[in-house]
Amino acid sequence: MMVVMIILCLMVLVLLIVISGVNPQRSTMSLYELQRRKSNGDKTAGALLQREELIGDIVSLQRVASALLLVVLVTLLVATFGWLVGVILAVFVALEYGSIARLSLFQRYSGRLYEKYEPPLLSFTAKHTKGFLRLVRNITPETPLSRQLDSKEELQHLVAQSGALLSNDEKKLISHGLQFETMKVSEIMTPRGTIDSINKKELLGPLTLDDLHKTGHSRFPVIDGDVDHVIGTLHIQTLFTLDSRRSTTAEKAMEPRVFYIRQDQNLQHALAAFVRTHHHLFIVINEFRETVGVVSLEDVIEALLGRKIVDEFDTHEDLRAVAARNPRSNNHPEKREDV
Repeated sequence: MMVVMIILCLMVLVLLIVISGVNPQRSTMSLYELQRRKSNGDKTAGALLQREELIGDIVSLQRVASALLLVVLVTLLVATFGWLVGVILAVFVALEYGSIARLSLFQRYSGRLYEKYEPPLLSFTAKHTKGFLRLVRNITPETPLSRQLDSKEELQHLVAQSGALLSNDEKKLISHGLQFETMKVSEIMTPRGTIDSINKKELLGPLTLDDLHKTGHSRFPVIDGDVDHVIGTLHIQTLFTLDSRRSTTAEKAMEPRVFYIRQDQNLQHALAAFVRTHHHLFIVINEFRETVGVVSLEDVIEALLGRKIVDEFDTHEDLRAVAARNPRSNNHPEKREDV
């Protein structure tokens, strides 16, 4: 009789471990995506959606079966080995059966067994959802699988892992769109060292116009002495309408309105300002109202799209890189010393 009881205990223990090792795999697609595909006539998505809706009830059944088997096993252990040894064995089993069920050997066997019997289990749960399974679901409520994104960084990670689902341009557009609000004007502006400006007293003769055109820019800050005193903006398009027989100064041909923006403002603010003012070039200043660069509407749009907008006026891919190379040898005397 003792041998029979021990064999019975082992059988219940193995059954408990096998059932506890079952881990129904969820669909890699979200419920929204499955519902979208089903509405478009995808029968496979419809079957997967039904499975996702029923899988929670199967998990509830698994929990109830494991709990009942554990109670039966504890009773058998106490009846077989007595109170002292039986309780000790029961406590050990209760603490360790979950770890044993997660061993790869049992996981593989449980997985194959579940795959074999999943169709009838799904059919059973579909028929008894309103009866017995409602009670089971209330007793062992399933923790819903969270598909909520908790940060922009997590969304960026998902975009990066999307593979061929999104093109490189689409990935850049989404990624830069998420970063757009936090990016500062100082990150995309043309730095002070590479600003092409023109003095207000400069005569706009053929040589000057040729030099301006060679810079690759369409707008130029007009300065009164230095770039810390910008008094207007000169548009290269307006120069084509000037009478070539009469020389005029930059001050007379410029647009007198000047718009300033702080270097620590974000790009969302900058874009709204461009739309509000209908202007295409802002002078970037620091907290002391010193000019530290210029930013154009094109710069902001490029930051939003994540790619360079190349037109007939572009001569450099990255003016910040040009500034780092210091092409104009700013503050570069022969006996210089940085301290």
